[in-house]
Amino acid sequence: MLFNSFEFICIFLPITLLIFFQIGKRGYYKIATAWLVATSLFFYSWWNPSYLGLLLFSLLFNYFVGSALNQRMTILSNKRLLLILGIAVNLALIGYFKYANFFISNVNAVLDTAFNLNTIILPLGISFFTFQQIAYLVDAYQGETKEYSFLNYCLFVTFFPQLIAGPIVHHKEVMFQFVNKSIYRFNTEDMAVGITIFLLGLSKKVLLADTIAVYATPVFAAAAEGAHLTFYEAWTGALAYSLQLYFDFSGYSDMAIGAARMFGIKLPLNFNSPYKAVSIIDFWRRWHITLSNFLRDYLYIPLGGNRKGQLRRYTNLMITMLLGGLWHGAGWTFVFWGGLHGTYLIINHQWNSFQRLLGHDLRNSQWWSRWLGIIVTFAAVVVSWVFFRAEDMETAIAMLTAMVGANGFSLSSSLPIDKKVVLLMLLCVWLLPNTQQWLGQHNPALDYQLGVENTSGWSKYLWKKLQWQPTIFTSLSVGLLGFMAILKMVSVTHSEFLYFNF
Repeated sequence: MLFNSFEFICIFLPITLLIFFQIGKRGYYKIATAWLVATSLFFYSWWNPSYLGLLLFSLLFNYFVGSALNQRMTILSNKRLLLILGIAVNLALIGYFKYANFFISNVNAVLDTAFNLNTIILPLGISFFTFQQIAYLVDAYQGETKEYSFLNYCLFVTFFPQLIAGPIVHHKEVMFQFVNKSIYRFNTEDMAVGITIFLLGLSKKVLLADTIAVYATPVFAAAAEGAHLTFYEAWTGALAYSLQLYFDFSGYSDMAIGAARMFGIKLPLNFNSPYKAVSIIDFWRRWHITLSNFLRDYLYIPLGGNRKGQLRRYTNLMITMLLGGLWHGAGWTFVFWGGLHGTYLIINHQWNSFQRLLGHDLRNSQWWSRWLGIIVTFAAVVVSWVFFRAEDMETAIAMLTAMVGANGFSLSSSLPIDKKVVLLMLLCVWLLPNTQQWLGQHNPALDYQLGVENTSGWSKYLWKKLQWQPTIFTSLSVGLLGFMAILKMVSVTHSEFLYFNF
């Protein structure tokens, strides 16, 4: 079931909210929690009921192991061995469903064999709920988890706003909210803020991401078919996809936070204007924040982080980014994308070291140097997205060949591309406040303060004055945006969010 579908917006979400609060206001908190778990499982099974068993097995197995690691159950005395077993089972599940065919195809290519597996359908959300539970096991092993009921654990994993594509949530971020009795009572502020954020996300997805997608898809399709793209076509196509992915993921993140907020639950911030980043380091603090934090805390730091010399630091960084690329998809284009960002990060760290050597204060910069950093970072990210989007390396190379002018610098195009739309969306990305900035006075998400960092001067003052308030004008404005998005949903086929594929 898609967030941008009539089934979700008009039936599932209203009914789930209504019954949840009707049960909660009578004081039946466990029943209300069970209702939310049941509807979340129904939400997941809507796509493919056969994979509901996989999710239930994952829930039972990880709760059992986590309980043992918390020493609430003492079946095994060797906690470290139990942790390794728990992580291995989780990785085995994701490895089979996501990477088995990729592994077999590469073995066949190297050894000239003909091993074959039947087509394996990737279960929705497996990357997200698996990583979330691996983090839970590690935290349980380190004694950082508290005792919660199995029902609350199920809600922690399956809560439908974040089940399919994140954010990757830690137990310490939401478990305490689930046992807070106030969330079971209808709250007008939570509902108003939640609906506003949800409709903003819906508008980003339907009105912006799906609109710009029609300019990106033909360009990459032409490159895959061997067409010689012009300089203009290649760059416009790459920019269009960069904007499609931006608004698609930003829209999903807003809709997830908004849907959760309607229930009085605050999810962690997962998207913070990444195209305003002044460096690649800054970009990864803003793009898919919860995945970046997971890779840092549970991979980069355990590998040694930056504690064992510069060479080891950069090696750890590259390993982390390569695996981060592989997490996004079973293909060499994703691995290369991760390696490219690893290279970017190493160069960025080296550049920062050089600046410190010259005595520069990295915390203070001029407006022109910030904008230069934004443009350079954005260009590097756009180049990397070519590998992320391309079906294979040949297509990516064909795109980059045209982007560097190897096919000439013609500014003509035989493909349906509207440069005005691309330019207008770029200006929106760079000049307008993000959702967290606009609703900052109402604490829209956990760590919402991240949404206002790096904003200063007249722009900070201006957007503070224009921050969202529950007035008739803002209600009508957001309602109009939502109405326009729903009208467009009537006329076009619902499209999946891009991160559903990961």
